[in-house]
This record gives sequence, structure tokens and C-alpha cells, in this order.
Amino acid sequence: MEFKDIINDNSGKLRIIQELVPGKQITLAHIIANPEKILYQKLGLNPAVDYSKSAIGIVTVSPSETAIILADISIKSSGVELGFVDRFSGTVIVTGTVSEVEASLKALIDYSENTLGFSCCKISKT
Repeated sequence: MEFKDIINDNSGKLRIIQELVPGKQITLAHIIANPEKILYQKLGLNPAVDYSKSAIGIVTVSPSETAIILADISIKSSGVELGFVDRFSGTVIVTGTVSEVEASLKALIDYSENTLGFSCCKISKT
């Protein structure tokens, strides 16, 4: 959630102050089915992948430390590999088959909504 304050500082200029206030939410849960090999390379993901059966799952969460929990749930809930987790930005990237990645994202959304009480977006797919 982002708040904006507009302040008149009596000099005739307006100042805008923006502040990010993280809520308990998953703002992105996306599956990229059958990505091109170059995408794996640019993301620094495992190049030894059968690209004909591959998918990448991307999740963004706040508070960002929750990414650690979601990464754990992801790898325990299906056969995905953990490609990346960042506890500072709240990003989790997993790779596997389309069905593995989908099961992984469904599991972490379910846990986030039902156990942690988070607001969650729908899983999108390309």
C-alpha cells in the first residue's frame, strides 16, 4: 500500500512525500509456461533444464521476510527447484514442470491466505 502526502511548504512549491507501507499480501503470483532458454540464462537459473517441460513461477510478497517461508512451502509442496529467494525484496522464483510450479504456487497462496491471513492475488499464467 502506498501513501502520498502533498505538502505546501509556504515557499510556493508543493512537496510530495511517498511512503510504502507493506501489508500482509501477495501482489504477484505468475507462471511462465515453456519459457525461452534465454530467460533462464538472463535470470541466472539452472541451465540444465528440459525446456520442453519447463515453467518458471514468480511470487512477490510483503512483508518481504515472508519470502523465506513461501520458498520453504514451495519446495516441500511439489517437485520444484528453488531458483531464487530474496528476503529483502520479497521475491521467490521456482522452476519445474508446469504442473509442479502450479501446485507450488497454489500451496503457498493457500497457506498465506488461510494460515497467515494475507490478501492474495490470483495466479496468472502465460
